[in-house]
Amino acid sequence: MKSTAFLKFHEALGAKLIPFAGYNMPVQYEGINVEHETVRKGVGVFDVSHMGEIWVKGPKALDLLQWVTSNDVSKLTDGKIQYTYFPNNQGGIVDDLLVYRFNAETYLLVVNASNIEKDWNWINANNKFGAELYNASDEFSLLAIQGPKAIEVVQKLTPDNITEMEYYTFKKVTLAGVRDVILSITGYTGAGGCEIYFDNKDGDKIWNAVFEAGKEEGIKPIGLAARDTLRLEMGFCLYGNDINETSSPLEAGLSWITKFTDYKDFINKASLLEQKQQGTPRKLVGFEMIDNGIPRQHYEIADTQGNIMGVVTSGTMSPSLKIGIGLGYVKTEYSKPDTEINIIIRNKPVRAKVVKLPFYKA
Repeated sequence: MKSTAFLKFHEALGAKLIPFAGYNMPVQYEGINVEHETVRKGVGVFDVSHMGEIWVKGPKALDLLQWVTSNDVSKLTDGKIQYTYFPNNQGGIVDDLLVYRFNAETYLLVVNASNIEKDWNWINANNKFGAELYNASDEFSLLAIQGPKAIEVVQKLTPDNITEMEYYTFKKVTLAGVRDVILSITGYTGAGGCEIYFDNKDGDKIWNAVFEAGKEEGIKPIGLAARDTLRLEMGFCLYGNDINETSSPLEAGLSWITKFTDYKDFINKASLLEQKQQGTPRKLVGFEMIDNGIPRQHYEIADTQGNIMGVVTSGTMSPSLKIGIGLGYVKTEYSKPDTEINIIIRNKPVRAKVVKLPFYKA
């Protein structure tokens, strides 16, 4: 079991630790609802150093990325970030990820913790272009500082102006006296804020500086459980739950990052294009419970006549909305907002309705 550079802080703060993606990770500190509200209304810090980082460099870097990812990497300019996925050859998804462009020959891929080895092998197996690859996952520490007060807190630690930065952009800054920290306006909570990447050896200094800077704003450490409820309220997909090796990206609502331009060829393009033209038999939708009940992953979804047509992929009691919410696959004809469906809870149908995402609107 690996540990991040911040394990001693988690232990000192009384975090409940669980094994996650091969790491000893904090799932919660005070409790999910308290931590969730801290991020929605103030500022919280997530240790997400378990995420993977892979450098793609050289004159053939763009060629490789255009081939292995679904989005159009050529549209990126220096300092911009792109959400995308690796399509596989069977119509599913190897992983979803972020691509950071430093310059025309230098890109950083940020991948899911549970998929680091799989992604690394996949990129290498498809590197017919000779791009330079380097897996830096064990060298990076990563903190997600999230919430409406997050930028205000982090700005205290850097002479660089970060308040004007746009969503999905990044730059290298000096932060808490540490040079070349990668600061990006990204996150998995929908609450605003940033993520900071830095060398493991600077972990103590940066952790202490961030929490000192955020004292007035009531900054708190946040666990993975609240990260999950926050992302679900925004309708963000989680790999392994809502998307996987067998789920179609077009069924999962990822057509917006699947670019079928003439000049871009990518893995399984022809099959996905055919699927786009023909339509898909099912779709991933968000739903809210009408009757009392908490939807959970793997619960069956039925139509109003009782016919099973799908499963819940993610579900919870929304801390912000105080109702049960979830994501799940349904037949396409049941995917329009306000369509009534049933979630099978303890062998009984419980009424719910399809809603437009996100669930939580600030």
